[in-house]
Amino acid sequence: FPGSLPLPLPATKMALQKHLEALSVFQWVLTYLFFGAFFSILLVYLLFTSYWSISVLYFAWWIFDWDTTERGGRRSDWMRRWRVWELHRDYFPIKLVKTADLPPTRNYVLGSHPHGIICAGAFSAFCTEATGFPRAFPGLRPSLAALAGLFRIPVYRDYLMSLGGVPVNKRSLDFLLSGPPGHAVAIVVGGASESLDSAPGEQRVRLHGRKGIRAADLVPVYTFGENDIYRQIRFPEGSFARRFQLGFKQLIGFAPCLFSGRGLFSSRSWGIQPMAAPLTVVVGKPIPVPRRPRPTEDEVNCFHALYVKALKELFDAHKESCGLPVSQQLLIT
Repeated sequence: FPGSLPLPLPATKMALQKHLEALSVFQWVLTYLFFGAFFSILLVYLLFTSYWSISVLYFAWWIFDWDTTERGGRRSDWMRRWRVWELHRDYFPIKLVKTADLPPTRNYVLGSHPHGIICAGAFSAFCTEATGFPRAFPGLRPSLAALAGLFRIPVYRDYLMSLGGVPVNKRSLDFLLSGPPGHAVAIVVGGASESLDSAPGEQRVRLHGRKGIRAADLVPVYTFGENDIYRQIRFPEGSFARRFQLGFKQLIGFAPCLFSGRGLFSSRSWGIQPMAAPLTVVVGKPIPVPRRPRPTEDEVNCFHALYVKALKELFDAHKESCGLPVSQQLLIT
């Protein structure tokens, strides 16, 4: 503008950096929401064009490669180190906190809480190198277990595997946890049902009845701030809308949430861009679990109780340093 002074160079660089951070998160959200549907439609469309051979070749590969998702996947350390993930980390920002050593002589199940809307903290910590997991826990190979149905979607499955994603089903987890040591598989224990409880300022996780993992040491993980990056329209229990959400989740595997964040480069409401709330991913101490081919119900209940206790202690020990009031309690349902 005439007569205006140019911005100082550091301020210009800072503004550019903020825009790049926002764009990195925006592309990640678009990928999360639309990547699978886009490539599925594109491949079907190409079947009816002169480029049909591309779809035929991919679908042949898709069938041939079907079991790879449940046999450890096909990760790419190059993709996990992309600069875009560092920008994604800095947008919120996201920090990884280590509270104890995890020797690579064991396999671990990292119980990640809470689910939130989009699992931003878990993604950054376990699907990228941006938060420094390999430096904090040398010798461990992190993976993030996601909804198994996502690994049947063309192209999207390859993208997820490249970042270290694996299906959260028995065959996939058994392959990783029953093999050589050094695997750390993060599971968002509350799942899609827990996403319906996500709301800013609330700390609620679902753990009752979730007792399926029995093959590795258990490690509680809590991401402070995960519920603060989106606002959600929550429907009362028993209402038609709530029953629809739960029914859809039962049928498809994920719960349709009505949520809002902010605009891409503004603070206006009802955008899909997450709000820039600090996220702290705190990794707790391991709970040794002996290998039992057929554990008794009492043994399973005992370790479940130990895990719940450890998660509460982890939450209470770090809540104040992560900006929560001392009076804040973790609600477990």
